[in-house]
Amino acid sequence: PKQVAYVLPSSKKLIARVLDHMDFATTKTVVEFGGGEGCYTREIVQRLPSDGRLLVFELDPHLADHLRNQFQDDERVLVYQSDAAHFRDELRKLGIGQADYVISGIPFSYIPAGKKREILHAVHDGLSADGMFIVYQVTTELKGHARMFAACEIEYCLATIPPMFVLAFHKTDSTVGRKRAKKRKPKKRGKAAA
Repeated sequence: PKQVAYVLPSSKKLIARVLDHMDFATTKTVVEFGGGEGCYTREIVQRLPSDGRLLVFELDPHLADHLRNQFQDDERVLVYQSDAAHFRDELRKLGIGQADYVISGIPFSYIPAGKKREILHAVHDGLSADGMFIVYQVTTELKGHARMFAACEIEYCLATIPPMFVLAFHKTDSTVGRKRAKKRKPKKRGKAAA
């Protein structure tokens, strides 16, 4: 139960809030901690360039198998049933220096402080200069442990159960305030007044 953070998958609005921090036009490598049933994974894959990579880390063996089955035909997606703190080892094996983004929904509030710091340092060191670590959590508690990051932007999303904070940790100040351009839906036109 403590390995699976939430009973329900994230809402579409929360997923959009998390992914709005990512610029897929320049993204080559994304790492996801706690892929779960794949709601973020599916959305990332839809946006990921054809030469991009998505490394998904899921400790639960059943969920890891489920993710492997879902994405077996997409060579951009690699699923690992292993500790997220060691994601840099997997990047190195692929010849990838650093990730552009790491996203996570793993329940950091349940993780002991030492392990939490190990993961945070690994993420910081494993991100490119303009990289971001984007997490969705029920509290902002993680911010107090993430002092190695240059900045943190926080949003609150009520449109999901339970409501969540989206924390975007920036490796450098250069990415603060920068969100990718949102695609606007065309407005529906009503009948013209006579």
